[in-house]
This record gives sequence, structure tokens and C-alpha cells, in this order.
Amino acid sequence: MKKSIAVLGLGKYGRSLAENLYRMGADVLAVDTDEKIIEEFSGKCTSAVHADLTDEDAVSALGLNNMDMVVVSMGGNLAASIMTVTVAKEQGVPVVIAKASTERMEKILKKIGADKIIDPEGEGGARSARIMLSSIFKDFYELDDNMYMIEMVPRPEWIGKDLVELDLRHMMNLNIVAVRQKGRSFHFVDPHKPFSEEDILLIVTEKGNKKWKL
Repeated sequence: MKKSIAVLGLGKYGRSLAENLYRMGADVLAVDTDEKIIEEFSGKCTSAVHADLTDEDAVSALGLNNMDMVVVSMGGNLAASIMTVTVAKEQGVPVVIAKASTERMEKILKKIGADKIIDPEGEGGARSARIMLSSIFKDFYELDDNMYMIEMVPRPEWIGKDLVELDLRHMMNLNIVAVRQKGRSFHFVDPHKPFSEEDILLIVTEKGNKKWKL
């Protein structure tokens, strides 16, 4: 089932995020105060809407209650970010993610209900999009132009099976390099120990891996 995601604020990061989410199959509502940006972005998302993101009534009229996730990417405007996060939470959006440009801003947005804070200096739109759209990815890294490292929970069909039984290196062309339980540190994988729902795996695979669609 497609995820419906609203990206509020189409700066460099917001545009990259919205475009990657749409390219990866999400229904994306992209909103910005600048009408020219909306005209240019039309066709790169499901719906591009011009709205004053500093106006509470305009934000309330966007229908955010229909979204699975709202991303507030106006890191340079604290007042607008506070207002949009508040409206999204009041409308019952399950997950509200906000961009913060300072540590103080991060603390404020968390205090008013943002479920996660994004750091555009530490992650790009493509990486964020993969994490947001996946129910199993915890984190995602590009090691170089050929390799990914993924932190993820085991797929449902892996639960109760060990590394020898799954033979993932052969079947899916990926390597599980470490495992940890929630709240603990990573350690090397025991190939004969079955995976559980509490495990978090560290996986390395090639970008061109056709045996496993990321």
C-alpha cells in the first residue's frame, strides 16, 4: 500500500526529498509559499500546492489528516515550523518529521510533538526517502558509488531462521555483518542462532543488486 506523505517547504532538501519519495512510489503532496517553485515542481510529485505556510488557516486547509506522514522542511523558519508541526499533530497525523537548523530549534520541535528531527547536513533527500518509505529500514548509508550499508530489522520470513539456513549471501547477494538487540551494542553474527523480532541487523550489499529490491 502506498504511503501518503506531505512535504511542507520546498527548499533544496525539501525538493530532493519530495522528488525521491515520488520516484520511489509514494503519493506526495508538495507545498510551498513560493508560487514559482510550485509551478516548476509540478509533475515531480502527486500534487503541488501553493499555500502560505505561515498562515494557520492555510495549513489547516491542506487536509494533512489524510497523510501517513508529514515532513516540515522549513528549517530556517522556526515560527512556521512550530505552527505546521502543531497543526499536523492536532489533525492526527501518525508521523510528523521536522527539519531543524539549530540545536535549540530541535529541542523546541521535539517538545511540541515532532516524532523525529532531520539533519539535512547529515543526510540527503534520497537517503531520507528510503528510510521513510521502508517499514524495516532503521538507517541507510551510501558507502561509495557501489555499496550500501543498511541498518534494518529482519524481514518477517527471516524470523526463526539462522544465517546458514537463509543463505542470504547466495540467495540475495547481501552480507549480514553484525547484529544487535534493541538497547545493546552490535556484535558479530552467530551463523547458527535464529533471528528474532528484537534483532537489528547491519547489512552490506551492492547498489546494483538485482536479487533484492531495496
